[in-house]
Amino acid sequence: MSRARQTGTVKPAILWPERLLPAHSVPPPWPGREVQLDGAVTYVRETPATSPDAEPALYVHGLGGSSQNWTDLAGLLAGRLDGQAIDLPGFGRSEPGRRYTVPVFAERVIRWIEYSARGPVHLFGNSLGGAISVRVAALRPDLVRTLTLVSPALPFLDFRRSLQGRMLPLLAIPRGERLAAWRLAQLAPEVMAQQVMEACVADLSRICDQRRREALEEIRVRYEAEHYAAAYVRTFRGLVSSFLRSYLPGAGSLWRMAEAVRAPSLVIGGRRDRLVDVRVAPQAARVIPDSRLLMIDDVGHVAQLEVPRLVARAVLGLLAETGEPARRADLAG
Repeated sequence: MSRARQTGTVKPAILWPERLLPAHSVPPPWPGREVQLDGAVTYVRETPATSPDAEPALYVHGLGGSSQNWTDLAGLLAGRLDGQAIDLPGFGRSEPGRRYTVPVFAERVIRWIEYSARGPVHLFGNSLGGAISVRVAALRPDLVRTLTLVSPALPFLDFRRSLQGRMLPLLAIPRGERLAAWRLAQLAPEVMAQQVMEACVADLSRICDQRRREALEEIRVRYEAEHYAAAYVRTFRGLVSSFLRSYLPGAGSLWRMAEAVRAPSLVIGGRRDRLVDVRVAPQAARVIPDSRLLMIDDVGHVAQLEVPRLVARAVLGLLAETGEPARRADLAG
């Protein structure tokens, strides 16, 4: 195993040997099912473990994403982790919620872990899912074994460093979701899928044709969901509100919650992230007490999609480093 390049004084991630990963493949999206939870449907995909001693994992997607965002990474980790990936309320194939804020989403994740009786889990979050996962880990340490954050959308105030900054005027418009729905209707699904890919991925050549087709199908699902535009705008509004509150006194600050996380953690960022300020991932690794950092050159906002094998190596390094003595001995070997 090797250590990633040191960034500042933050502890660098350990990388599991590439040769010990499963052979390259492009699996289809993992099978999913609808589950009634507290009167609403939550859609969950399951990645079956390939070893009897696999531990439970839960994957939480970002704003505008879905459980499909974890297909490749969950498959690569199936030898160690028995994975579930949920669609947050209003996204993917889950039913809409009443409110779309980070605390409400975090409570949904907590309820899912409790309902599934699989905790504590290895918790993964990308972007908005990273902010949600930080809150879950801080409030319910009993439910989280390790925490992995990929480009976490933790607070920053310079929205010039994010393509999402151009959405800020929409938040000031009454019923801005109607304008968003109108805009969505003006774009062909193929154009929207390309725009999403370009915003999230630094090198589109890394995304195979199958993943592009799946992304297009996900966009078509959004077009058919009347609630999607409202869910997206209201979630973005809730995320921005959480950013602003984090720089005010009070217990709700996401940065203060990050300081309270006690689970061994891994923070991953792409140096060509166009949606979250690239300084956030290193800051998160400095703030979370027991954390490691992997910053990846020439990668964008969804490293688990763009370079899943490298992300898997960092996750397996974390699991080996923090696992039982036998696995740490394997690591040394």
